[in-house]
Amino acid sequence: MASILFASVPVHGHVTPLLSAAGHFVARGDRVRFLTGSRFAGVVQATGAQHLPLPPEADFDDRQDLAETFPERARLTGAKSIAFDIEHVFVRPGRAQHDAIMSLHREEPADVVLVDTAFVGGAFLLGHPLRDRPPIVVGGVVPLTISSRETAPYGMGLTPMRGPLGRLRNSVLRKIAARTVFPPAERVADEVHDTLFGRPLPFPVLDWPRHAEAIAQFTVPEFEYPRSDAPAGLHFVGPISATGSRADPPPWWDELDGSRPVIHVTQGTIANRDYDQIIAPTLTALAGQDLLVVVATGGRPVDSLPPLPANARAATFLPYDSLLPKTDVFVTNGGYGGVQYALRYGVPVITTSGHEDKPEVAARIAWSGAGRRLKPPGPPPPRSPPPSVRCSRIPATAPARRPLRRA
Repeated sequence: MASILFASVPVHGHVTPLLSAAGHFVARGDRVRFLTGSRFAGVVQATGAQHLPLPPEADFDDRQDLAETFPERARLTGAKSIAFDIEHVFVRPGRAQHDAIMSLHREEPADVVLVDTAFVGGAFLLGHPLRDRPPIVVGGVVPLTISSRETAPYGMGLTPMRGPLGRLRNSVLRKIAARTVFPPAERVADEVHDTLFGRPLPFPVLDWPRHAEAIAQFTVPEFEYPRSDAPAGLHFVGPISATGSRADPPPWWDELDGSRPVIHVTQGTIANRDYDQIIAPTLTALAGQDLLVVVATGGRPVDSLPPLPANARAATFLPYDSLLPKTDVFVTNGGYGGVQYALRYGVPVITTSGHEDKPEVAARIAWSGAGRRLKPPGPPPPRSPPPSVRCSRIPATAPARRPLRRA
């Protein structure tokens, strides 16, 4: 029986994919502990794993509007938005995360610790010799953050450009980002590492997963940019099951009987305060069509939605492993987990480029041919298609790169 320690930042979209993995190891007979936010105690325990709360200085409730906590964050987009989150939401709690893991490992040695990409405490764990810490596996719940000569800096949402010109572009952009965007987060990471080990962090903080023992990226290779300089420990394990996100079917579930095309729309669990971004325009655009629009609010009350047209239904959360096989098109703001669920079931994706990691997700959707990326902040109402038009599904057994027209 192996002793496996999971650790995740207290963010719904980071915890949920790991719940499925934790449940798998519990069913295998392993000893599983799960370190994350206190609000996730119930869902962790439902997998059979032992829930361990993060220290207070590393715990927060992601359901609260981060813009209220950090007013300056609302004005940032792209790489600057990601850099802000890296510093304030992920790096600063890293010392407490590190201390919690080391304490748990001393109390009960772990054979391996599986952490999500944003758990920057993992970067500080790497400062210890392997004999003094557990091996680290990074669960890739966001697009790969590791740098490469073949990709633009993370957060810019730029697809690869081939050849020498592409590598030159990437090199110039890396230098600009290193000087103008990421220094605050790097300074904080260096200070924490220096306090622990007497030296600054020996690699860029966003690149830390490269130095872990392994990366288990929860997607297929076709949905990630090729990197000739990728670490040997990078493994693509495929889109993970959505069973970690449990929700009871709503009363209207029987209406998903195949008689009408189903369009599912959501803005995730964080960027779901302003429905005018995606949900409201989608409802307006598709009102009156011979199809069913299914809305998930990501935890907000259903009565916070704008008035629903006759062909729309809504719930706070939905059971994705049951919903997506019935879905013809998935409209989303680009949450990585939801997109991977769509890929798992062969559902075409329509997305916009929002905050956090979403510009990177949207770029990969367009690049891979898995769907369409709409560049405006929210999708404008399109011209009404004929009622008889149905949406084509991607075969569920096919890889992510599809023969759809590139966005």
